[in-house]
Amino acid sequence: MSINGEQLEQVHEFPYLGSLITDDSECTREIHTRLAKGHGMGSKLKKIWQSHGISTPTKIRLIKALVWPVAMYGCESWTLRKPEEAKINAFEMKCLRQVLRVSWTAKKTNEWVLNTAGVERSLLASVKERKLVYFGHVMRKKGDSLEKEIMQGTTPDSRSRGRPKRAWMSNITSWTGLSVEQLLRAVEDGYQWRLTAHDAANLRVHEDG
Repeated sequence: MSINGEQLEQVHEFPYLGSLITDDSECTREIHTRLAKGHGMGSKLKKIWQSHGISTPTKIRLIKALVWPVAMYGCESWTLRKPEEAKINAFEMKCLRQVLRVSWTAKKTNEWVLNTAGVERSLLASVKERKLVYFGHVMRKKGDSLEKEIMQGTTPDSRSRGRPKRAWMSNITSWTGLSVEQLLRAVEDGYQWRLTAHDAANLRVHEDG
């Protein structure tokens, strides 16, 4: 492809507005990249995690305010599968171990870490809730919307052979247990949809353990 006579380089991936765009439309690399950036932010705050003058609850609030937003940036566009969910859960546990100054070699279980920190897993639920809320926001738009067409899979394309990839909408229907038609009715009330999104995101996380 060329523009004004200048040939454009064909690449497999490139960063755009803080996200990683790939030629296969997969988000696995994007999720890994965001979690790595979250790890990097957490490492910069090492002195805070090691401080004895800051309480554990305060450190956890700082993680949620300073580290998690870096890791979750753009998560509304992610398509989550079990491996990606496991990565997100592992990232959360690593953050909590940093706060408690517990290394992986200490042979402390995740349950022990959660009980000692006095919290439950919540990062994956936050990611799911943000995606669900975003879906409702887009579906309530009036008139034609390219975002709505993409989400509902109504844009013309050529389907490749082989097993189809997990679609973005599959997460929405799976987490809520609703069909696309039911979802379109459910999102009409913005306030009620936020409650539904919260309940669906947290229910799935608790069921998955």
